[in-house]
Amino acid sequence: MKNYTLVFGASLKEDRYSNRVIKKLRENKQEVVAFGLREGIVSNVKIISELLDYEYIDTVTLYLGPKRQEAYYHYIISLKPRRVIFNPGTENSAFVKLLEENSIESDVACTLVLLATNQY
Repeated sequence: MKNYTLVFGASLKEDRYSNRVIKKLRENKQEVVAFGLREGIVSNVKIISELLDYEYIDTVTLYLGPKRQEAYYHYIISLKPRRVIFNPGTENSAFVKLLEENSIESDVACTLVLLATNQY
């Protein structure tokens, strides 16, 4: 099974970092799925507004503020990703603690920078 990145908080707006990261992940031949409030397509990746039960998520990269993350804690943990990346503005110590308790890595970083520096 392939390892996918879930872009959580994806946007159709081209000036949003979540939109840019979908494009950059696809340019780097990464498998991507996306969750957002508005459905649409970015770089052949369908942004869905339904919480699906994925079995193959390696990385969740967050583009949702800490207060809005709370509603999704259990969902993200249930996906059993290897890691969750907290992009700038999404840092959340309470969620990091929950992830640690569930043996899920967390990384406070910028996904775009990780991709640009071959650290993804």
